[in-house]
Amino acid sequence: MSKKEVKKVVLAYSGGLDTSTILKWLQDEYNAEVITFTADLGQREEVEPAREKALACGIKPENIFILDIKEEFVKDYVFPMFRANAIYEGEYLLGTSIARPLIAKKQIEIANKMGADAVSHGATGKGNDQVRFELGYLGLNPDITVIAPWREWDLNSREKLLAYAKKNGIQIDKKHIDENGNPVVSPYSMDANLLHISYEGLLLENPNAEPEEAMWLWTNSPENAPDEPEYITIDYKNGDPIAINGEAMSPATILETLNQYGNKHGIGRIDIVENRYVGMKARGCYETPGGTIMLKAHRAIESITLDREEAHLKDEMMPRYAKLIYQGYWFSPEREMLQAAIDKTQENVEGRVKLKLYKGNVIVVGRESEKSLFSEAHSTFEEDEVYNQKDAEGFIRLNALRFIIAGQSQNK
Repeated sequence: MSKKEVKKVVLAYSGGLDTSTILKWLQDEYNAEVITFTADLGQREEVEPAREKALACGIKPENIFILDIKEEFVKDYVFPMFRANAIYEGEYLLGTSIARPLIAKKQIEIANKMGADAVSHGATGKGNDQVRFELGYLGLNPDITVIAPWREWDLNSREKLLAYAKKNGIQIDKKHIDENGNPVVSPYSMDANLLHISYEGLLLENPNAEPEEAMWLWTNSPENAPDEPEYITIDYKNGDPIAINGEAMSPATILETLNQYGNKHGIGRIDIVENRYVGMKARGCYETPGGTIMLKAHRAIESITLDREEAHLKDEMMPRYAKLIYQGYWFSPEREMLQAAIDKTQENVEGRVKLKLYKGNVIVVGRESEKSLFSEAHSTFEEDEVYNQKDAEGFIRLNALRFIIAGQSQNK
């Protein structure tokens, strides 16, 4: 579809510098009617100002969508991912990755409702998010036109974006201007939702440079965290947390509450160099306080409720599952297939985990479940009446049989 043929486009719109510039650019370059969609994913920033910014750019009130989707985000995206214990490349808890398919889904729903023929996003041509958004769009509506301005325009730096915004009278956030009203470049590119906040760019582009303490916005430094540990309990049902300290909560409330505990105790900071899907390595810093606590607790309750081979096979599947999410394949048949297998393992994952939080650490100190497979009678070091230790000899010799045969053959 050519530029002239695009009549309506749904833009994933935060109201920030990039998407405000894109909004104006779409109006000028495509002469299209723009519909804005702003998602409240728990990013700790007011989303309503996006409405005023969109109105100031001439967007019709009926073309402005601001949706609170925090509960859907945690219940239908974060929790299923955490049932898998998903971690990309050993450390990244996929906070940005897991939000993109939901944003894409809502954009397509709005496009269908409003009769739009295109969708647009603010992801750059170097990053992962362009892939995540567009695989989502096309997986849900293969006929939709996708407009990716960063792959079309020549505004390929923050400086050029700021100059374009100033020239076109686009409202610029205070963080992007100095005391004299002149555009300045903010030091970090950040993305936040209820699961995490990320930092990339400028000072972090040197992988050997330690992040400055002032960069971290969500967590105490472990050094400044309380000197006394704090104990909490998390209750689980079907692999999902359902209560904290015995109090039942909604999915989003659980994650937000765990964030508060993690923030207080300096939990969830990571500094990594990751392999992007498009090919290059990128350095990023992340704060995932509640998710870090949740992962530790989930593995603890699984440790007493999952069969050994079931648990081991699930761990073998996890890297592939995490890679699918990182690369944007949430709506793929292979992710759904893996999810079905993972969810099957969670049918008996229920009970309570007790944790100690202390200066950046999450320490499991107890776990209990009515469906526990832990048998004290079998595992005790004291005298028992259920296990014949002599049985171990035959077990070992049968498992060693191939070694015995090979050794005898070599000694001939």
